[in-house]
Amino acid sequence: MTPAPEVDLDFPREWYEFTDPADPEHIINADLTWLCSRWTCVFGTPACQGIVDGRGTDGCCTHGAYLSDKDDRRRLAKGVAMLTADDWQFHKKGSGKDALGPRGYLVEDELDDEPALKTRQHKGACIFLNRPDFEKGPGCALHAMALRRGLEPLTVKPDVCWQLPVRREQDWVERPDGTQILKTTITEYDRRGWGEGGHDLTWYCSGSPDAHVGASQVWQSYEPELVELIGRPAYEALADACRRRNGLGLIAIHPATRAATSRRDTDIKYELLDADAAG
Repeated sequence: MTPAPEVDLDFPREWYEFTDPADPEHIINADLTWLCSRWTCVFGTPACQGIVDGRGTDGCCTHGAYLSDKDDRRRLAKGVAMLTADDWQFHKKGSGKDALGPRGYLVEDELDDEPALKTRQHKGACIFLNRPDFEKGPGCALHAMALRRGLEPLTVKPDVCWQLPVRREQDWVERPDGTQILKTTITEYDRRGWGEGGHDLTWYCSGSPDAHVGASQVWQSYEPELVELIGRPAYEALADACRRRNGLGLIAIHPATRAATSRRDTDIKYELLDADAAG
């Protein structure tokens, strides 16, 4: 399909700031324009163009995923240990005992001029990406395995993979009286979030009307992810605010949601794709 033009990166947004019910020294600033949008993952459908020219079936999995910390690495290792050859097309290539060895799934790299680990690329994309010719279907092997086992995908995937395109920023802020609070901002991970290279991506879903076709709004479809990012009490407060804002009518609707011409009946995140889904 011919993709709809992506919207501009700069447009009006509505923000809701509130105190975390579980921590009076934690303030959350939530982008309601993004959280009340209809963005949804469209991997495996004609709408997904991929981020690299000529590799549309990769989705956003071409480059591999950088790991954020030791907890991220441990979570990934736990997920990899659950994978079988039925789950993972490249099981023989990446399931060696040494994650950084020749049959491993990680490589040493750099991120922001600092040493970093990332998932290895194999045949041009992340080694965990099952390709369209895999008999069990395309997509992230970890994600599909989690669905088959009744697990939340975020419990076995690298942080960046389950968070995108939600962006969490955290800073300690000093108030006029000298006290400090932790301020968490929840917003859209748009092209700028990728740095200078973000502008070179062939296509990016968060600004595309073709991906703003969700059966539910982001605050609903990403409930598990948001709970992981800000905690259950804060999520419930956020969800209540989103319900009230929807009832009153959002002023700054995401332009990609406004421009969308269709809506899905279900969200792909919890669907297992057929072998020919991305063909």
